[in-house]
Amino acid sequence: MSIGIKKEDAVQIIAGVDKGKTGEVISVIKDEKGDKVVVKGSGLATDKHFVKPRSAQQRGGIIEKERAIDVSNVMVICPSCGKATRIGVSVSTDEKGKKVKTRVCKKCGASLDGRKSVRATKKKASKTAAKKTAAKNSAKESSEN
Repeated sequence: MSIGIKKEDAVQIIAGVDKGKTGEVISVIKDEKGDKVVVKGSGLATDKHFVKPRSAQQRGGIIEKERAIDVSNVMVICPSCGKATRIGVSVSTDEKGKKVKTRVCKKCGASLDGRKSVRATKKKASKTAAKKTAAKNSAKESSEN
């Protein structure tokens, strides 16, 4: 069964120590025990490994490496609305008559397959948050008057 999350998707962690942080999917690991994703980002679930130098020129030391996170602890961020969302599937036919499956945002209905960068979705999310706070502030000012 396909898990719906693909490489280079912008995701938000919804459970664990790093709850609320966002990043980009580096890789998807499908396993018998369960599906996992590796998320790129600063401070996201990392493992520290000691690396021994293999030659005189190479340096050894402790290296931080992104750790795989269970897919159930991650939600895709929609590029159009900028919110963490579930993934839906819409089936359509192309010119040749073949069925084509497209991943769709459950909140706004936009396609998730036309990928945007993580930065673009973060900017969109911060703009929507700024609009909400501005609307709340204006509502407070109008109620005070």
